Amino acid sequence: MKQAVSLRGGLDHKLCSIEAHHRRLDERLQELGRRAFLTPREQLEVAEIKKHKLRAKDEMIALRRGL
Repeated sequence: MKQAVSLRGGLDHKLCSIEAHHRRLDERLQELGRRAFLTPREQLEVAEIKKHKLRAKDEMIALRRGL
């Protein structure tokens, strides 16, 4: 039983960590979205952030199913 509680605590911690990462990505995306123009590098960054956010969201869903 203690191992199950410990495992769940680890999943909770990982979920919180991924959620925080997702929020940071969203904040950066919003920051870039407020700009009138984006450099090619910033456009690439936006595309990469969107990929990372989607991956993080998929991880959060998978972890929630496991809880």
